[in-house]
Amino acid sequence: MSENDWLARQFDESREHLRGVAYRMLGSVSEADDAVQETWLKLSRSDTQAVENLRGWLTTVVARVCLDMLRSRRSRREEPLMGAVDIPSDGNAEGDIAFADAIGPALLIVLDTLTPAERVAFVMHDMFDLSFEEIAPIVARTPAATRQLASRARRRVRGMPIPEADLTRHRELVSAFLAASRDGDFERLIAILSPEVVLRADDLAVRMVAANEERGAPRLAPEVRGASQVAGVFKGRARAASPALIDGEPGAVWAMRGQVRAAFMFTIERGKVAGIDLIMEPRHLEELEVKFE
Repeated sequence: MSENDWLARQFDESREHLRGVAYRMLGSVSEADDAVQETWLKLSRSDTQAVENLRGWLTTVVARVCLDMLRSRRSRREEPLMGAVDIPSDGNAEGDIAFADAIGPALLIVLDTLTPAERVAFVMHDMFDLSFEEIAPIVARTPAATRQLASRARRRVRGMPIPEADLTRHRELVSAFLAASRDGDFERLIAILSPEVVLRADDLAVRMVAANEERGAPRLAPEVRGASQVAGVFKGRARAASPALIDGEPGAVWAMRGQVRAAFMFTIERGKVAGIDLIMEPRHLEELEVKFE
């Protein structure tokens, strides 16, 4: 058996699984089939000799394809695609009914209210049991921030708002962080940050900071770990950042003429800042629901 034949056989064995993943993401059979086909094309063009878990690799690829499709749909501001009458079928009536029941039109309606990243994090973790470490690279977040995405999605699915007490505490912590950053108070920053805090910056943020290093901008890597290192990045900075609610969670933004140019998303655990995601890529910023405070 040739390598291509072997790959085709392995793909066929995973096809229904991939179709299920894509359908739960997209809520449309036709789009799910497109995503599966695109996954096959990516497989056929890739060197998978070093891949130990091909099914897991394919699941990650189809999730990324679906994320791009969700972002494209959102950027076009299309109406949600309802899957209530668009159920995949393989000729097995009992299987079709079970599949439709497992998804449920009500859940699809709620999923359409989530941002693309929230939807991917929720579906991949809650429906397919992937770890946040596995999902994080797909949505370009830290595992802690990915956990937060899934948590926000889960609250929306269940219709539960963030407890007001938690919201207040998180607001106070973000405000304290911004104040310490502006004042250049390294010790206060250290006190606010978790010892294992992770700062993750997208590619555009890294490039923008690098272009301004001659004017005193701090060096920024795609990922910075540890309280001292993260505090060093923010010491004396954040002067132009303003508090904001981002997807219902306390965060901060840098805006010009009312347009958000950068967003700081905070992951808070046990009363400390455990993660900060710095987002500047326009397509990612467009996914965020920002309310200025």
